[in-house]
Amino acid sequence: MSEGLSAWQLIASGDATLISIVRLSLTITLAAVAIAAVVGLPLGALLALTRFPGRSPLVVLVNGFMGLPPVVVGLTVYLLLSRSGPLGEFGLLFTPAAMVIAQALLVLPIIAALTRQTIEDLWREYRDELTAMGVGPTGRVVTLLWD
Repeated sequence: MSEGLSAWQLIASGDATLISIVRLSLTITLAAVAIAAVVGLPLGALLALTRFPGRSPLVVLVNGFMGLPPVVVGLTVYLLLSRSGPLGEFGLLFTPAAMVIAQALLVLPIIAALTRQTIEDLWREYRDELTAMGVGPTGRVVTLLWD
């Protein structure tokens, strides 16, 4: 009981260490989501609006990666960034950059898959209007992403 009370007291006191930890966590998370969105939104739109060879397996892969366990992502990032790994020379292991990479890899398939599904649904709804107005492929993507 006293541990819970001391935790609340720490929060209420505005402890500088606690605030810096929370700030770092939020910064890392926001950076990871921003990176994943920059990659995932166009990827989802591409998968929703274009047909190309290998699209179906790619959709299955993206959907499958939504269930990727965080431990697997963490171990993979660790192996890639460790000193003997292929990216070890950059010295990113145990840095905020490594945490951003891991979190972005976790969030990317979720953003891409949800974007693909949402844009496919919106395309079915707005296809006739966008075609009648003569909106090109880029305009379609921008309009559907904005909606």
